[in-house]
Parts: sequence; C-alpha cells; structure tokens
Amino acid sequence: MDTTTNPAGRPATTAGRWFSPAQPPEEARIRLFLMPHAGSGAAAYRGWSRLLPAEIGAQALTLPGRQSRRAEPLPADWEALLDDLHEAVLDTLDDDRPYAFFGHCIGAMFAYRLAVRLEADGDPPPSLLGMSGWSPKGFFQAPPGHEKLSMEEFSGLFQDLGAFPEELWNDPDMLDLVMPPVIADFRIAVQYEDDGAVVESPLVSYAGRSDPLLVEPGAMTAWTGRSRRYLGHQEYPGDHFYVGEHSAAVMSDFARRLMRIIDEG
Repeated sequence: MDTTTNPAGRPATTAGRWFSPAQPPEEARIRLFLMPHAGSGAAAYRGWSRLLPAEIGAQALTLPGRQSRRAEPLPADWEALLDDLHEAVLDTLDDDRPYAFFGHCIGAMFAYRLAVRLEADGDPPPSLLGMSGWSPKGFFQAPPGHEKLSMEEFSGLFQDLGAFPEELWNDPDMLDLVMPPVIADFRIAVQYEDDGAVVESPLVSYAGRSDPLLVEPGAMTAWTGRSRRYLGHQEYPGDHFYVGEHSAAVMSDFARRLMRIIDEG
C-alpha cells in the first residue's frame, strides 16, 4: 500500500487511484474535482485543465472498474462507494487550499452527496458546487424490472433515451468496453434515495436545453432549494452531452464564480 503523505500530512493511500492527477500543480491556489458521467472516468475531462486559469488545478475522478482502474471490481453498493469516495477526497485535500466540485450526470449526484456528507461530518466544505445534467427531482427513473435487463436490453434502453453519444453505438468493441461500467453506475444510481438535503456551499447548475434525461419540465429548478446560496442556472444548446461542445463556456462561467467566491472570502 502507498503510504506517502499529502500536503496536509494525511496518508495518501487512495488519491492516486481515484483522481488524475493525484495532486494539482503547486501553483494552483484552488483545487477542482471533476466528476464524470455514468460509465466514464477521468478521460471524460481530458483537456479541461486547459480551459481553466492557472490558479485552478483540476483533478478528474475515475471510479473502480474502468479506464486506469479496469482491473478492480465495479462498484455495486451506493453507500459503500460514497464512503470510499469521501475517504479519497479527504486523503487528497490539504489544509490551506480551497476546493470545489463540478459533476456531470451521476458525477453531479456524487458531488452533491459528498458535499452533504462533508458538511455533516464537520469537514472543510467545497467553496462551490457545479451541478450539470442531473437533478434530484425530475430526472429519468429506472423502469420496472431493470434489474433483470441483459446488456443488450440496457444498450437498447440507453440508445432510445439518447443517453450516450451516437458514435458509441456504431463501435461494437467500444460498446463492450463501456457498457459494463455504465450498467454498474446505473445500478448504483437507482439506489439513491433523495432526502431533500440542503447544503451551505454555493451551488450553480448547468444543462443542455434538449437533455432527454431531464424528463420533467424545469427539472433543474429543484436545485433552487438545495443550497442556502443558490447562484442560478445556465442552459446551453444540446442534449445530455452538451458539455462536449460547450465545455469552454461552462468552465469559464464556473471558474469566474469560483474565483470570485474565493477572493471575497
């Protein structure tokens, strides 16, 4: 086991597995955890660090069972995964550098629940939450009997929903690689039970105007009551994967808000 320490002196036993890079550049005065959509990992945010000012150092999450962690078992239990992710975040933090979360799809679910957990435990809270393409209300719900669906049936379900980029369905090899973690994340997500938790951290939300997974009109308005400092909602042309085309605009907005919060103390 890696027993090196992070800048705060805690054993860095998990950070290098969960986040890429394991630590942001020393010159970055703010840390940003990027949490990807279902089935993906740090590769979903490849190149995003170039969209940020040098003062913000990005670290992208990879869950077990995919990409650089393909040899590990896929997660199967929501609470256990949240416990592990909570530990990984704490292992990574240092004492004097503020941090923020930005998550898309299931990554937004993780970011929100981590903020709830950190606050409840008295840990340093994130300075800003960015919630993209997921809402605790009005988001797609699993159909009855989903636990019995085969991989082929899951593929058909997700394709009908438009839940993944079209090019994925035309590449059988990529589909075989991607679908197991997608299904695992789907089964994790359906275990989530919303309790209406409100966080102290400021929160801003983002979405594509034509996202088929936001099945209720105005679904993202659910965020207005989830933070005592809700900063508003931004929409962009596109579907669930609007962030691919609009990543620069989203990160520009998010970084501007984050740096203002940090500078104002």
